[in-house]
Amino acid sequence: MICAKRTAQLMKKWQMMAALGRKRFTCASVAVKGHCMMYTSDGRRFEVPLAYFSTLVFSELLRMSQEFGFMGNERITLPCDAAVMAVRLA
Repeated sequence: MICAKRTAQLMKKWQMMAALGRKRFTCASVAVKGHCMMYTSDGRRFEVPLAYFSTLVFSELLRMSQEFGFMGNERITLPCDAAVMAVRLA
């Protein structure tokens, strides 16, 4: 399990790497304060509150994502479908 402090560090690093890869931001690609953009394996985008990263479910999803190579240069892709994320964020 990844601790909350380490998860926050990884998120900041991934966001910085993503920002370096983009030339400009559009309004739709920037998450609101206190949230992070994440994508599901089927390509849907979700704004996830940063407070959720301290939960067991999201820490396991991030670990699995890193383990199975879902982490790209520009975005974090979780190894689940949009239906699973919709249930978790509701």
